[in-house]
Amino acid sequence: MKAVAQRLKKIRNIGIIAHIDAGKTTVSERILYYTGRSHKIGEVHEGTTVMDWMEQEQERGITITSAVTTCEWNGYQIQLIDTPGHVDFTIEVERSLRVLDGAIAVFCAVGGVEPQSETVWRQADKYRVPKIAFVNKMDRIGADFRQVLDQMREKLQANPVAVQIPVGRESDFRGVVDLIHMRQIVWKDETLGAEYTYVPIDPQIFDAAVEARDELLAKVAEWDDGIMEKYVEGRPVDPEEIERVLRRLTLDLEVVPVLCGAALRNKGIQPLLDAVAHYLPCPLDIPPVQGIDPVTQETVQRLADDSEPLAALAFKIFMDQGRKLTYARIYSGKLRAGDTVYNVRQRTKEKLSRIFRMHANKRERLEEAGAGSIVALMGLKSAATGDTLCDEQHPILLEPIDIYEPVIAVAVEPKTRADQEKLPDALAKLADEDPTFRYKEDPDTGQMVIRGMGELHLEILLSRLERDYAVGVNAGKPQVVYRETVQKAALGRGVFEREIGGSKHYAAVELSLEPRERGKGNRVVQRVRDASIPEAWLPVVEAGVMDAFTSGDLMGYPVVDVDVAIIGGEHREGLSTELAYRVAAAMAFRDAFNKGEPILLEPYMRVEVLTPDEFLGDVIADLNLRKARIEGITAKKGIQVVDATVALSKMFGYSTALRSASQGRATFTMQFFRYDALSS
Repeated sequence: MKAVAQRLKKIRNIGIIAHIDAGKTTVSERILYYTGRSHKIGEVHEGTTVMDWMEQEQERGITITSAVTTCEWNGYQIQLIDTPGHVDFTIEVERSLRVLDGAIAVFCAVGGVEPQSETVWRQADKYRVPKIAFVNKMDRIGADFRQVLDQMREKLQANPVAVQIPVGRESDFRGVVDLIHMRQIVWKDETLGAEYTYVPIDPQIFDAAVEARDELLAKVAEWDDGIMEKYVEGRPVDPEEIERVLRRLTLDLEVVPVLCGAALRNKGIQPLLDAVAHYLPCPLDIPPVQGIDPVTQETVQRLADDSEPLAALAFKIFMDQGRKLTYARIYSGKLRAGDTVYNVRQRTKEKLSRIFRMHANKRERLEEAGAGSIVALMGLKSAATGDTLCDEQHPILLEPIDIYEPVIAVAVEPKTRADQEKLPDALAKLADEDPTFRYKEDPDTGQMVIRGMGELHLEILLSRLERDYAVGVNAGKPQVVYRETVQKAALGRGVFEREIGGSKHYAAVELSLEPRERGKGNRVVQRVRDASIPEAWLPVVEAGVMDAFTSGDLMGYPVVDVDVAIIGGEHREGLSTELAYRVAAAMAFRDAFNKGEPILLEPYMRVEVLTPDEFLGDVIADLNLRKARIEGITAKKGIQVVDATVALSKMFGYSTALRSASQGRATFTMQFFRYDALSS
């Protein structure tokens, strides 16, 4: 037990999260180099990174899939996941944060807190993941460390605590001051930053460092009586004491320690690794994982211990050369190669053949893995994202992973007969890997329609079809995935009476339907007061309504944001069947839906455009043509930031239009906001 506890204390399961182009992968590559995991620094702009190993990632210079690796730093085992920053791949961040204990949030010193920074921060908050922040690109023109701290307070409602300040900025950036130990850290360029020294603080910034340390002590003292006493009396506070309190506050999500550096210039990474060890949790620091016992439906928990019954969460599926790899976080118990595991959700038992420790796309074979490990398993054919793997004698169902609904669709047709035969299998494998990717055949046209989170998402999937699965397809233009809803309350009645296979079936169902607030989703309640539908049949009626939600009568899109009440019906002994009630419920729903003034809803996006001052007028004019609602315009050193909401249907081809309007100097980000009434 003691040996297991000692091992777990030295484990850090962390992710790197950020807005696109904040420098996540560059930070990851330096971490691998300085911990000795790789012997050459990979560069994003050269397409030589270890973590961005897919061809599509190296060509575009962006992270598409979350990559897992393990490295050692001063006796600590760091299991690291580098996540994408583009909103189209937000599911990769979601499922990574679901299984991680801590996170490094990387911010650009120029851009600060950008839209996707907010998204990933909220995702981390949802799973109560403690965070430290790293302000990257301090060597860039316009870098402003203090501005990023202010934006963290304003936009993220965070409580940032600077444990470092930069020495110089922009082209003059040359190191950092460690405020806890009051010393300056300088990196040696000739060793690519692998060697660094502690020197006395530069006299030019000594006063600023003293002021910043005083600010740090004042914040920490608010939460600790011992430090408060010393701070008030003017007595020195030990660095170890500050680190101990900062660790406690970070784990409690009260504060976020903030460091800075310039990863591309090889400055700031080693203190960041020290901060991971000092402030982020080990598996023993997080609460025991909780789940539901599928037999008793009671809440049960598992301690982070090898001797506990097995509880693991499959958080990612990846097809590697035709073989299925299931990435899993082991919360308790042990896994050995050859073990049989129980998949609670699918109620299946499967034998795992091999266990791997992953290093991006490279594998290191293990005979066993214990609590706190993040591993890849081979041999599990039915496992899907969010499934719980456990001991059949001690079943537990862990909280699944939230899945996002796709908002954009493309029709695809195979190029040849051989492609036609391979297409369904290839699409099934892509859908296994990516829960935000859907596909189905259009019954009217016979075309295969694929759906995803954005134009880039679908572009990558089409590229993978051709490269990874050798399936050639012709793709149509992207189409918006709409939703349907009603505008007013209505009553509906459905009667099913038919003879099928010599047996008569009869049921009648009455429903009331009314609109809900946008984004609230669907709800079904039972309000049958007169026993006109026996209680035993109500779940079947409810299932019939749920079936009807999948396809509205306007254009066959899913129905959202409606309240349905089951209010009555008819029952005939010996004739009323499950089939009859299910169909009658769907008929009643359609009747009420058509009376409720149905309308189409379309996805609206939040858009942030960063443009040089001189192109602001052209950018605004173009957004107005797209019927965007301008929410605000903020000035930042030579750049204007335009925030707007606009219908997705109006944004196709926007990247080309923006390049033309700004001579290629403006950039934009776009993320899903909500569904709302169709714009004219």
